[in-house]
Amino acid sequence: MDKLVSIIVPVYNAEKYIRETIACVREQTYGEWELLLVDDCSSDHTRERIEICAEETGGERIRLIRQPANLGAARARNRGLQEAKGRYIAYLDADDLWEPEKLERELAFIRSREAAFAFTGYEFADETGRGTGKVVHVPERINYRQALSNTTIFTSTVLFDTARIKKEMLEMPVIKSEDTALWFRILRAGYTAYGLDENLVRYRRAGNTLSSNKLEALRRIWNLYRRAEGLGVAESAYHFCFWAVRAVKRRI
Repeated sequence: MDKLVSIIVPVYNAEKYIRETIACVREQTYGEWELLLVDDCSSDHTRERIEICAEETGGERIRLIRQPANLGAARARNRGLQEAKGRYIAYLDADDLWEPEKLERELAFIRSREAAFAFTGYEFADETGRGTGKVVHVPERINYRQALSNTTIFTSTVLFDTARIKKEMLEMPVIKSEDTALWFRILRAGYTAYGLDENLVRYRRAGNTLSSNKLEALRRIWNLYRRAEGLGVAESAYHFCFWAVRAVKRRI
């Protein structure tokens, strides 16, 4: 299993997108992967569509894992992590898309850097999955202090090498903005995240995003600084201002 990539996808009511997301994995130029789709008690036809895709693929490369109750994305990813057989762990959200060479390019990159943690650039996409032309470029590397003010690490771009970082370290905390909280925890432990500045992922965003969702995102980041990271008010405000400016720049 030294070459196997375990791709973990938390799934909840994703019938509209899940076949396309599975297809982008099947089209990868790197062939040593398993796809773990953790269904968080969907109430639509998500499970049926996953089962059809699994039958079309054959074998056990695509695995549907059922949660006993609706427990949220963090616990779904952690369940997938427990079930994963691969040396490498990648996360993919159920409505996002990878370019065909994503795994091949990022694996070569993480090996060349002898790194535990890598991430890539990405492009915003509309609801149909078509790229908007707005590409987010990423730095060569990010440490903990830099990450506090620069959350450019996007979940569907990350890759971990469990030969260099303990698998238990990758378990997501069960809090809001659990992915960012995980990056902070890993980097705080002394790891460096290495950025591959290539557009290899499409981040699908619905066109009707509400202002209240943006306000909720601001609250989540502030609470991460204050509660999860234990930063004081002044230091939290410092990092929050830089984070907000960069977040706006990524979207305009």
